[in-house]
Order: sequence, then structure tokens, then C-alpha cells
Amino acid sequence: MTTLAHGTDTLTRDALTVLQPGFPGTTAPDWLLRRVGEGLASVGLFGRNIDSPEQLAALTAQLRSERDDILVAIDEEGGDVTRLEVHTGSSFPGNHALGAVDDVELTRAVALELGRRLAECGVNLNWAPSADVNANAGNPVIGVRSFGAGTDLVARHTAAYVAGLQSAGVAACTKHFPGHGDTAVDSHHDLPRIDVGLDVLHARDLAPFRAAIAAGSRAVMSAHILVPALDPERPATLSRRILTGLLREELGYDGLIVTDGMEMQAISATYGIERGSVLAIAAGADAICVGGGLADEETVVQLSDALVAAVRSGELPEERLADAAARVRALASWTSGAGRTARDAAGDPEIGLVAARRALTVTRSERYVPPVAGAPVHVAAFSPVANIAVGDETPWGVAADLERLLPGTTTGSYTGADAGAEALAEAGERRVVAVVRDEHRHDWMAAAVDALLAARPDTVVVEMGVPQATPRGALHIATHGAARVCGTAAAEAIVSN
Repeated sequence: MTTLAHGTDTLTRDALTVLQPGFPGTTAPDWLLRRVGEGLASVGLFGRNIDSPEQLAALTAQLRSERDDILVAIDEEGGDVTRLEVHTGSSFPGNHALGAVDDVELTRAVALELGRRLAECGVNLNWAPSADVNANAGNPVIGVRSFGAGTDLVARHTAAYVAGLQSAGVAACTKHFPGHGDTAVDSHHDLPRIDVGLDVLHARDLAPFRAAIAAGSRAVMSAHILVPALDPERPATLSRRILTGLLREELGYDGLIVTDGMEMQAISATYGIERGSVLAIAAGADAICVGGGLADEETVVQLSDALVAAVRSGELPEERLADAAARVRALASWTSGAGRTARDAAGDPEIGLVAARRALTVTRSERYVPPVAGAPVHVAAFSPVANIAVGDETPWGVAADLERLLPGTTTGSYTGADAGAEALAEAGERRVVAVVRDEHRHDWMAAAVDALLAARPDTVVVEMGVPQATPRGALHIATHGAARVCGTAAAEAIVSN
């Protein structure tokens, strides 16, 4: 039996207020608009909700016709993780590319322009930036989403990103607290564990979050990770020691605490989303993110009912739920005011490509000769399976730009043990441009590049993930990410070097 009804009581309204659900389609379904009228204060947008900036602006206007201060959240990191440009690839390089340049004013400018575009579309909360220190190069889910492996580097760029984004009137949500960088497991699939001491955590992982708090980050997102040095029993999202004891009391953070997606296996497969949501709010979280995989009315009803039932049973203090709802409303109030004052924020529409060009690391061998003007090449893209955060909808690579610059260029996508041989066979006499993504994580990919270079020493190698291997090939270009602008910058470098 649902607790939801018109004329919603305060308890149920608070339970709805702390949810950040997703929904299907490019217009708001009737059930969602009805729940907004009953107290729902936030929604989360994903790639499935976006066709164009114009359509997105119409969607957010539709939502605000029901509630003018609604929080409209999105997972728009730029770089590999884009929802605003899910069908074309991002106009902005991601964190790893910005960290490679290491110009905090550039990072601030990129975040400002990204925030300005989000604000134009009516989005006022961005689940970004990632403040994770990429301490484990084999991390399957962070990688190029991190500014890098150096704590100080990540801290200063996190602060710059927060400042830039929020100067456009869009609230930053710094993630994934207390740091997802030193994991070998993707929390979309299982519960990662970080076994390091308190001294390492404070010196390495927590420093970027301190910087984000000092910069005024309006929200922080928790990680579904187990950190025994902080709490040996519960993952951070469900841990009062971590969310209240560490983040609130020790670090002095007073903004909104948002959970990572509750349908991720690290929570849903161990606690379930209903029990997990109750435990998260009790631990100190203020908003429950759900909707990447579960995007229906039933999920909203189940979670709201679970929170109400927990209050009525005494498991969840009513004051804690009320405090969480008040923090959601406070952020909504801030975005309403900040959006008006930042409406004329001056960005730079070309800053993304400028940053992508600056992020390139180009290594030439004595064998390298630029392609003959007008001579087409064959682009061999060695494609790994994308992690869930990145998704497989967004195009990546250099083929489209090389086809524009070198008409007649062909392309193929290869994977597995025979990838190198297949690429050679299809290339024929054409010059080969091998495009790899996180080669160090995939033995078959490294073997494919070896095979290409043995047969065709003039091969160009474009590394679009975290560059770990020694540069090789007649020309090696590290882009530090697979955003569309990174591919554009790499293609320009191939024809001009």
C-alpha cells in the first residue's frame, strides 16, 4: 500500500524530497509531474533523456512548470562521461586531460563554460567533479575521470573545477567520498575495498575533498566502497562514521550529501535499494540517487514507503529525515538565486578544444613522416568494453576527424586475440593509425599494437586512455581521454606533425 496521496502529509513529503530519481524519455511522464506536485524536489537526467539542448531546455521548463525550484541533476563530467552530448561525444576534455595540462585557470574556464551550457538548458546540479586520486592505474572505473595520481594536483584542480562550475550557477557535487581511486573493483558490479591506513587516507584521498569543501562545493557524493580503517562493517554510503563523523564533524562539511546510484551492485546486491536507502539517510546522507538503471514510478514509491516505514518503526529518526529534506530544499534555494545572478556568466565556446590541444603529449620517432596531403589512412580502433559510468552510446576515436582531414580514410573496430591481424588485412597498403584506450588494462590490445608495429613500423599510435606504456610507433599521441575534442586534437596533430 502506498503512502502517497494528494494533500501529502509532512513525513511523506520529506521522504519524497530526499529522492533523486530518474525517468524514461525526453519529456516528463505524468507520474513524475504528479510526484513533483506531492513533494519530489529533484530529478536525475541521463543520456536517454537528452536529444538536443533545445529539447533539454523544454524538458526542464516542463518540470519547473510544476515546481520552480526543482533540482535538475545530471552526470556531466565532460570527457568520457557525458550526458549532454551523449550521441556525439563531449566538447570538453575530461579531468585527466586537464590534469595533464595542469593549469588551474584552464580547468576553471572549462568548468565555467560547461556549467554555462548546463544552466542554459535548465540543469542546476552536476554530479561532478570526480575528486578521486587515481592511485591504482588499473582502476576499472575511475581512470581518465580523475585529474591524476598526484594528491596535490587533484586537490587544486578539484577546487578550480568547483569554483568554475558554481560561478555559472550550477551546484557542484564532488565525488566519490572518501575516494574511489585506489580500487581494483567497479562498484557498479561489486563492493570495492580499500585497505590502507588512516595516515594514507588523510594524506592522499581526503585532501581533494578538503579542497572542494574550502572551495564551497554545494554537494558531495558518497562512494559505495568499504574502507576498514574508517568503518570495518559498512560501505561509505551507509556509514555514519564516514558521512557524519568524518565528513560532517571532522571535515566540517555542511552542504548536501548525495549517494551514488543505489541500484549499483555494491549496494543493491548486498543490502537492497530500500534497506540501503534507509541506512544511507540514517548515516547522514541527504539525497538518494537512483535512476541510472531503475527509472520508474514503482521505484519512487518503494523508496518513499521504505523511508516512511522506517520513521514510523523508530529505525530512522524523523528529525534526521526532516534535516535531510531541509538540506535538499536549501540547495534548491541556492540554485534558484545563483542561477539568476550567474545568467550572464561569460564563457568561452572554444575552450574545450583549446584545452584538448594543450593536453596532447606527442612523441615522434626518427621514422615518422606525416601523411602525404590528401592520402587516406586506415584507422584501426581497438575497442575495450566500456564501463557503465562511461556507457557504450558515445562515439570516440579519431576516425571522423581524419576522414574530414584526409578524405577516403577508412576505419574498422577490432577486439580480441586476432585484432592485430584483422586490422592489417583490412588496412591493405594504407598507412595505419592505431587507436587504443587504456592499453595497459588489456593484454590483447597490447599484442595487437605489437603485431601492427612489427609489420608496419610507420604506424601511428593514439592512446586515448590513461597512458602507462612507453610511447611507441612512428608517432605516439597521448590524448588523456576519449572526448570528441580529444579526437579532433589528435587528428590535427597527425596531419600537421
